[in-house]
Amino acid sequence: MRPVRRPNHRRLSPAAAAAIAAVLVAACAGGQATPSGGTFVAPPATASPSSAVLRLTPGLAGASMPAPASASPRPTTAPTPAAAPTQLAPATISLTVVVGNLASPIGVAVAAGDPRLFVIGQAGQIVIVSGGKVVGTFLDISKLLSCCGERGLLGLAFHPQYASNGRFFVRYTDPAGDVRISEFHVSSDPNKADPASEKILLTIPHPNYANHNGGRIVFGPDGYLYIGTGDGGSGGDPNNHGQSLQTLLGKLLRIDVDHTTGTKPYAIPSTNPFVGRSDALPEIFAYGLRNPYSFSFDRLTGDLWIGDVGQDLWEEVDRAPVSSGGGNGLDFGWSVMEGNHCYKPASGCNTSGLTLPLAEYTHGSGDSIGCAIIGGYVYRGSAHPELSGRYFFGDECSGHIWDVTAAGPPTQSPQLLLSSGLNIDGWGEDVSGELYLVAANGVLYQLV
Repeated sequence: MRPVRRPNHRRLSPAAAAAIAAVLVAACAGGQATPSGGTFVAPPATASPSSAVLRLTPGLAGASMPAPASASPRPTTAPTPAAAPTQLAPATISLTVVVGNLASPIGVAVAAGDPRLFVIGQAGQIVIVSGGKVVGTFLDISKLLSCCGERGLLGLAFHPQYASNGRFFVRYTDPAGDVRISEFHVSSDPNKADPASEKILLTIPHPNYANHNGGRIVFGPDGYLYIGTGDGGSGGDPNNHGQSLQTLLGKLLRIDVDHTTGTKPYAIPSTNPFVGRSDALPEIFAYGLRNPYSFSFDRLTGDLWIGDVGQDLWEEVDRAPVSSGGGNGLDFGWSVMEGNHCYKPASGCNTSGLTLPLAEYTHGSGDSIGCAIIGGYVYRGSAHPELSGRYFFGDECSGHIWDVTAAGPPTQSPQLLLSSGLNIDGWGEDVSGELYLVAANGVLYQLV
């Protein structure tokens, strides 16, 4: 299915910007016109789950649904406190074009020590960008997957020892719509993968709905493969997957791809939080997530950062410091909470035992502020030292780019830095720690 180009979203007027200043404690660094041309990616679903047009990036709610009772009823507690001011000085950022004419790009991955950028294409192609141009197609699995809407090739991760073992991993939706994690190997040509080398590691049933498939897969600093999964789709998590420990949906999973356990083609790390429990699946590392389309690890500290897509009103940034377990066993709250706000029930929910977001932002009128968070990275490059220690993230609809401080307090207000006018679909980090993003116009940009 050809990706659908969405109409332009309304840009903020000065009056509207002033009205949301209390939510976004920052000054906009100025907008720029949306670049023209390129191939557009289908956007995340905004209408009902059965709509023929689904947006790609993390998948919005679909129509709001009646909220079924929570699987684990919670007593009421007091409302959560308001966000603390951002502990960052204002910064100026811009985007420079690296290369255009990319087919439905949704993210960028790199291998350790390798200067090449591998751009993930939703329709099934991974292309190599080097020297500011596309130098070839690394892998084409378009015949193995279902596409598009929120389906397709969604993730790529290179083994930490890729230089010596040639192993890498992809995440895509198969023809039945199920989520699949597979291993491939590079061929004798370093610019070409062996398409016949696929080894399927894990298939996660994704019944009933086409949205909320999650997105990226990432190797953590511990050498294990992390997989973010959506809650199974529709709106409002009708099956309560986010809070259930008996499904792999609505979770952050962690597996060991270097060993096997029983009939599984992978092993379960012994330190996974639910190992040995009969009422939980051992692959689960963290839960209570709606659609963690994008997540990353701070290359300096190892802290985990998650951009979890909200339902109707709130997008959230989650941080899990490695010093407190890096997310091991945490419940990020969905669908009891949407951001810092009660969802099931709509008021009086219990936040005890939940890890609430570090930051959040609302959608605004007509999604003028945003509709779907696209999480990025903590900047650790050397080209722009003034940006060091800032976690950058954007929004798929509005194109706004914000930051928060990586070393700051557990509750912050996002600082709005740039209104790009782009439909942002993914981020990337090169081997030097410089940051990139891809947009629905088929362009790869570098953040400078």
